[in-house]
Amino acid sequence: MTDAAIKAERIAILAEGRLGVLTSKTAACVVRYQPERVACLIDSTRRGRLAGEVLGFGGDIPVVGSVGEALGRFPDSLLIGIAPKGGLLPPEWRRVVVEAIQGGLNIISGLHTMLEDDPEIGPLARRHKVRIWDVRRPLVPDDVARGLMKHRRGRVVLTVGSDCSSGKMTAAYEVVRGLRHRGVRAEFVPTGQTGMVLAGWGQAVDRVPGDFMARVVEDLTLEALSRADVAVVEGQGSLVHPAYSGVTLAILHGSWPDAMILCHQPTRKRIEEFEVDLPPLAALVDMYERACAPLFRSKVVAVALNTYDLDETRAKAEVERARRETGLAVTDPVRWGPEAICDGLGGVL
Repeated sequence: MTDAAIKAERIAILAEGRLGVLTSKTAACVVRYQPERVACLIDSTRRGRLAGEVLGFGGDIPVVGSVGEALGRFPDSLLIGIAPKGGLLPPEWRRVVVEAIQGGLNIISGLHTMLEDDPEIGPLARRHKVRIWDVRRPLVPDDVARGLMKHRRGRVVLTVGSDCSSGKMTAAYEVVRGLRHRGVRAEFVPTGQTGMVLAGWGQAVDRVPGDFMARVVEDLTLEALSRADVAVVEGQGSLVHPAYSGVTLAILHGSWPDAMILCHQPTRKRIEEFEVDLPPLAALVDMYERACAPLFRSKVVAVALNTYDLDETRAKAEVERARRETGLAVTDPVRWGPEAICDGLGGVL
């Protein structure tokens, strides 16, 4: 756990007007994987409903309409449940954060906006003696990557993607659970805000200055391997995304993976804001393997599909199509479990 991390036992999650699997990714992942920590969700547009009705999981976690209602469920912290492009605090949410602090709640935020540094929110938190965990606040090392991964002990698996928000964190988390079920000492390596909230440690690599990103990933991976035999690193972005390819490559070269898992949402065909068509899966497999080749040998050994927006029949058809195209193990690890992916890792681990 980082020095600033908050060990929140009971969380109210703010997702005002945006509660959904993709529109509030952080909220959805915490509800999916740690529902026992969630006191309630805050979204006045869905007040009175249950998480299971809105998200398709989360059971009877209630959706309330305000911080005042949330306080009646006795949370200790408020989690900002979105990860918007640009990472700024929505102006209409400022009042909600202020009200939460006045109500005695700690604040957990994965935004690029550092709430601790905000001239209103930071001092208010100190007056009310509550803590703010700005998850994305970078801890910048004093040097670049040292190449220590070349001589590491243990194995490294990295999730890579066709695009952003394609399921890399989810696949990594699911694979760790699958490997542990098989008796493998596996550790999840968080490189983004949602993974850090789930795990209580890590670094948001996208906030680290470019020259030092690979070193941060190197340090995180080595830390994981100090207590496990397999480190499963959460990837970020995509090599073909014009805005985020830099962090993708830094994680690739910082972690030196023995194996990669390609994550893809079948219904997504292009990166709309840049008018970039996504390459075929086989081309992406080749692209990621070639990006490793000058330094080390790594293979994509499985494909994790994100089929949340498809019915069962179409999802199975996409799995078969991806299997034919790549010749690899393919599944949706949320829908059907990570077993096929863990089987695909068998020749590496």
